[in-house]
Amino acid sequence: MLDARLLHEIEATVVDLAKLAGKEIVAALGRTLTIRYKEVGTAKLAKAIAAGGMWRDPVSEVDQAVEQMIRARVGKTFPDHDILGEEVDTALLHESDFIWAIDPIDGTANFINGFPLFAASIGVLYRGVPVVGAVWCSASHALYAGTYHARESGELCFDGEPLLVNINPAIKRRLAGSPHAGSSGDFPWDTRQTGSAALECAFVAAGLMRVARFERPNIWDVAGGIALLRASGAEIKIFDDGHWQDFKRFEPSASPPDGPALMRNWRRPLLLGDAEGVALLQEQYRA
Repeated sequence: MLDARLLHEIEATVVDLAKLAGKEIVAALGRTLTIRYKEVGTAKLAKAIAAGGMWRDPVSEVDQAVEQMIRARVGKTFPDHDILGEEVDTALLHESDFIWAIDPIDGTANFINGFPLFAASIGVLYRGVPVVGAVWCSASHALYAGTYHARESGELCFDGEPLLVNINPAIKRRLAGSPHAGSSGDFPWDTRQTGSAALECAFVAAGLMRVARFERPNIWDVAGGIALLRASGAEIKIFDDGHWQDFKRFEPSASPPDGPALMRNWRRPLLLGDAEGVALLQEQYRA
C-alpha cells in the first residue's frame, strides 16, 4: 500500500506541472513556432515519402520547453524517480519503482495548426500501475481549459474540485473516440476523432464520451489518462496475448523482438469506457 501522504504530494506536484504546461501552451498560441518532424534524418523518411505520408510526427519548440520544465521540477522534488518523456527517456531501464510518463503536448498537429483540441499529460506509475495522473485540456466539460486529475483511491477531480459526472438519460446516442473518422456503423453512438488520446481519456473519464478506442498508443499518450479512468470507475481493456483482458499495469516491451524490454516500447490496443460499451467494442475489434 502506497503512503497516502506521498500520493497526495505527488498529485499536488502533477497538477501544478500540468497547469504550468497549459500556461506555456496558451502563451505560445499565435507565435511563429520552430517545428521539426521526427521522421527527418531517419530511415522512416524514405518509407514515409514512398507512402505519401511524410510530415506526420511534428514536434514544436513548446513540446521541448514544457518537457524540460517538467523534468527539472521532478528531478528536484523527487530525485529518486525515473522520467519517461516523449522526447527523452533519461533512465531507459527504469530502476525506480516510480516512473513519470510525460507528454508535453498530446495533439501537437492540432496545436501547431491552431485547432483547439490538445492536452498536456502527466502520469505517475508505481511498478507499472498508473497511480496519479493529470491532464490539462484545452477544452473541457466546463467550456474552458482546465486540468482533470486523480490519485490512487481518490476521486476524479477538475481544477481541484471533485467532478460529479452526470449523464443525461434523454441522450440516446452519445459520443465515442475513434482513431478513424467516419461512420459509427452499428454502434449506438456517434464517433469523433479528436487527434489527442490524452484528451479522449479525460473526456471518457468525465462522461463527455461513452467509449474510446486506441490502436497502438504510446505510454506517454495514455498514462495520465488511465489514472483518471481508474478513478472514474471506467472499464479499461488491453489487447495482449491474442485476446482482450483487463488492464492492470504497463509492462516493458521489446523492440525489435530481440532487443531489450523497455517501458518506452510499450504500445498496445486499448478500449475504455462503460462496461456495456467496451463489451460492444470487444466484439467488433478482436485483433
